[in-house]
Amino acid sequence: MPFTARRLAPALLAVALTVALPACSRDTAPATSGQIPAASAPRSTDPAANRIEDDVRALADDRMQGRETGTPGFDLAADHVAARFAAIGLVPGGDDGTWFQRVPLLRGTIAAEGARLEVHRNGEVIALAFQHEFLPMANFNAPLAEVDAPAVFVGQAVHAPELGHDDLAGLDLRGKVAMMFGGAPAGFDDTRRAFHGSLHEKLRGIAERGAVGVVLVGTADDEVRLPWARSAAGWEKPALRLRDDDGRGIDTWPGLKVVARVSAAAADALFAGHDRSAAQLLADARAGSLRGFDLPGTLSLAVRTRVEPLQSRNVVGLLRGADPVLAGEYVVHTAHLDHIGIGAEVDGDTIHNGAIDNALGVAVMLEAARELHAGESAPRRSQLFVALTGEEQGLLGSQWFAQRPTVPRAGLVANINIDMPVLTAPSRDVVSIGVEHSSLKAVVDAAAAEIGVTVSPDPFPEEAVFVRSDQFSFVRAGIPAVYLDGGVEPVDTTRDPRVSSTWFMRNCYHRPCDDATLPIHYDDAARLARVSARIAWQIGADDARPRWNDGDFFGGRFGGTTPQLAAPGAPAR
Repeated sequence: MPFTARRLAPALLAVALTVALPACSRDTAPATSGQIPAASAPRSTDPAANRIEDDVRALADDRMQGRETGTPGFDLAADHVAARFAAIGLVPGGDDGTWFQRVPLLRGTIAAEGARLEVHRNGEVIALAFQHEFLPMANFNAPLAEVDAPAVFVGQAVHAPELGHDDLAGLDLRGKVAMMFGGAPAGFDDTRRAFHGSLHEKLRGIAERGAVGVVLVGTADDEVRLPWARSAAGWEKPALRLRDDDGRGIDTWPGLKVVARVSAAAADALFAGHDRSAAQLLADARAGSLRGFDLPGTLSLAVRTRVEPLQSRNVVGLLRGADPVLAGEYVVHTAHLDHIGIGAEVDGDTIHNGAIDNALGVAVMLEAARELHAGESAPRRSQLFVALTGEEQGLLGSQWFAQRPTVPRAGLVANINIDMPVLTAPSRDVVSIGVEHSSLKAVVDAAAAEIGVTVSPDPFPEEAVFVRSDQFSFVRAGIPAVYLDGGVEPVDTTRDPRVSSTWFMRNCYHRPCDDATLPIHYDDAARLARVSARIAWQIGADDARPRWNDGDFFGGRFGGTTPQLAAPGAPAR
């Protein structure tokens, strides 16, 4: 899961900090004053839990090298999943009768040499330091891109006229560099704030208005969520984009020649000579009074990018439906197989194994597939199980599959996604995220009741993670979806799932200690698999497809459309 997909809630962060936990290592599981035990949980007596554990240990093994998209380690993991699909009894659901769907990509790697961000104002030049104060993003359209242009501050770059808010109104962006804060107005509801705060939506809107560059201005709030030093440390890691049939990048906006990030510490340099500092503008944003304005002088930006074609693959297994008519409709189960590979050394270890993120999600999906295949009766609708590539790089594998599936696209009726269930403390429930948008809520509630487990709502609705994992690719394609997550209600008073989840996010998320030595409660994982299978069976059995609720934001925006994945003029499958 990408970092923005889940953020520490302030209350839980305070609890986690008072626990005073040491850094974890690969040799011993982290000690946590009762929240995460010092040793892994004992082997379960439930065969389903043991199957899940075996898959997690296989996928999070060092020989998989962290399963980074486009690497031999990822391909080894994909082969493991394909073999497991075959052993379960699924049939290949990929391209040309295989287990795999090809996902064409571009890999862009920036160079420090030639990178530039300078402020030219009032006869002075302020040059920001590469990595320490600014970082350009990869340009997938040109090996060298340069911009010298006037700048305009566009607030948070949110265009939401239906809510009476438009940061871009009255501003001329043609031929200019747009400077902006992240996020969206606090007065928006959780769903709209997350949607309008997404970088994809902002860049699309700015590019449509003729801007030639973008500078993302860091704030104190950003620094709390993800310190600049931590994010900038990995600047050499390449970025990925989907590649269309003509070899061009998808969602790369060629008109935006340079997109760069600036640290919160260096933000005031961008506003030098203006009557308000970056901190004062952030206060305006919090108060809902932020307005855009032109800035004097010009910005000079440059980036060098090495762009190479890359190929990865989704792994696709199919369980055919029993109904001769409804078998042409599909419930799509997803879990991302990729992780972040090899990175900076921590306690002598460089392999980011990704046991919880997301070997565990894939293993739960595999067990749900086995449960459905072994059931007394097959679902009426067909079931597709897809282990996805490229999630960590921007939901790329799910975007490709949702728009160019290996079955007729009109047959996709629902998505069940499992991503990073942090099952390091026993719980008595499961969490379903996003079901309030569609008829899937009743299905999830009924399925959980049959399994004998309660359903909890999203514990952090303000984070709107529904738009930040692979299910959102299906939502954008107009397909109702649910994101299943681990529970939050504790079984006992000594281990709190919420605090354990917070501990994981602060200590082991996207770090080498996210490995199979963590005390994962595989009985809870088996229960999650049973709930997932039962939801899928019920969707498959119902006469009617799942539908968006009347008046729903996502249903209204995407429910009646078939957005194109490829660039204009490129054929869509």
